[in-house]
Amino acid sequence: MYRLNVARLREIAEKRGDRSAYAIAKRTGVNTSSAYRIASGETQPDLISALRIAEAYDLDIRTLMDRVDDEEDEPAGAAA
Repeated sequence: MYRLNVARLREIAEKRGDRSAYAIAKRTGVNTSSAYRIASGETQPDLISALRIAEAYDLDIRTLMDRVDDEEDEPAGAAA
């Protein structure tokens, strides 16, 4: 599973002069309320939003994402 690294997003956005979720929304085309929730870490972006963010900041999407273990996503009985 992958999760957006919010701290990395905010750092990259600030380097481009985008110091608020509103500025991130304006640059990326992501809905303003979604950008606020994403930038605060309240929610994860859907694939389209993540791609828009990466493209707007001229990044490979993997730059913004961290791989995380999520045991809840394993099928029942998969854990040994």
